[in-house]
Amino acid sequence: MNLSFKFVDYGTRLEPEPGAIVLDVGMKTVPGVIDHHHPGAEPECAASLVVKHPGLVLDHIRPGGKNLNAPLPDPLTFITHKLPDFDSLASIFLAMKLLETNRVDPSMAKIAAYAKLADSARLSKQIELSRTPYAVLRALFSGSKRSEEDINKERIEEGLKFMRFLYAKSEEGQDIVENRKLFAGIDRYERAARKIEEDDTHYLADLGRGRILRLDLPTLDRTSRKSVDGLAVSNPRSFLLKEWAWRDKDNSPSGTGFGFLMMSFGSSRFILGVDPDRGVNLRGLGPLLDQKEREKRNAEERAAGPPWYEGDCPFFDFRIVDSPQDGTSLGLKEVLEAVLAHGNGHVLESIKERS
Repeated sequence: MNLSFKFVDYGTRLEPEPGAIVLDVGMKTVPGVIDHHHPGAEPECAASLVVKHPGLVLDHIRPGGKNLNAPLPDPLTFITHKLPDFDSLASIFLAMKLLETNRVDPSMAKIAAYAKLADSARLSKQIELSRTPYAVLRALFSGSKRSEEDINKERIEEGLKFMRFLYAKSEEGQDIVENRKLFAGIDRYERAARKIEEDDTHYLADLGRGRILRLDLPTLDRTSRKSVDGLAVSNPRSFLLKEWAWRDKDNSPSGTGFGFLMMSFGSSRFILGVDPDRGVNLRGLGPLLDQKEREKRNAEERAAGPPWYEGDCPFFDFRIVDSPQDGTSLGLKEVLEAVLAHGNGHVLESIKERS
């Protein structure tokens, strides 16, 4: 295949294009555009949608999906979001494999199922992080100081190589979900595993700088609220902060791990989320932040922009909130106040104060 790749902002709305497949972005699920970030989507990730509905790829590139000898577009273009992640890379690999073979095989299905677990943050907390494909790929990507354009290219090259590796191991009959020997003897992947182990130290340093919260968040059925421990960290150094926090029974006040996480990056990016195993979500927090955003922008005479993303699709079910694409005008104090107001919460002592 002669391939080309394009990268767009998260949340970009796209229409099908001849000779192109849009994956993990586009805000619709139709032949040629396969995205799950919209309210009408199925509770699937992009990779699992490719496997569940192969016609979304085949019927767009090869109408009818039957003639393997029909030439592919030259080049065949894949469009995904900038800084592609596990799901976007898996969906690209699976779409390529589908066009090569015209069918979904068991190893493709296993990769799609794993991508669904990883993208929804539902990987078992009992699995050692340093041996999970998701964490290893994150480690391979972390710490790059190159330009965004170069990082995008690097992630495509590295990510597709990684997916081919997982596919080959699955074809050999190996488990790709929980397998301590999966990366044994491969130096670059073993280095990544060591990097994950070292990241625990970075997490503990981030924890020491963070704020510990207690929140009462709405349950999924919206009939009650449930108390969870929360953690707010600015500019975390740990690239697996979320995974460590979910698992951290030693430092969470309730001894069950942190069920809510708020991360800020620089002065204009915030990502908030809840552990999907807790049975709670953040429904209503997005509109509250949007209201504060409008008030702040009006006061600053700054033009209105895109809204806060509130995870309003069946796959995420309001479990994540992300700041506007053009950067929020709200500061750390204002976002934290909104979180505490939404969750009837309060700030507890920091780890340093507790010790």
